[in-house]
Amino acid sequence: MRSGIAAQTLGALLLVLVTASARAETIQVKMVNVGYAPAQISAHVGDTIEWVNSDIVAHTATARNKAWDVMILPNAKKSVVLKTAGTVEYYCKFHPNMKGQITITK
Repeated sequence: MRSGIAAQTLGALLLVLVTASARAETIQVKMVNVGYAPAQISAHVGDTIEWVNSDIVAHTATARNKAWDVMILPNAKKSVVLKTAGTVEYYCKFHPNMKGQITITK
């Protein structure tokens, strides 16, 4: 009887883990014409944000709450996995007029 309950519990736990990891997405934000496109996005904890720099100059994606600070060279990409829920505003250190916002839910 105990082994049957343990097997069911293990199966349920594995299902939760697989479902949670299957839900994670990669959301792409392009850096083009000295701006982020799209500038505002929604995501979930565990999702990956991938910035793709299509400009001829380097940019950063710098979170105002200091959660991340990545530099992306021209024709390159960098990514960050979202770890906490909330609204994060970010900008480019080199071009402060470049601003973006991510609303992160659980």
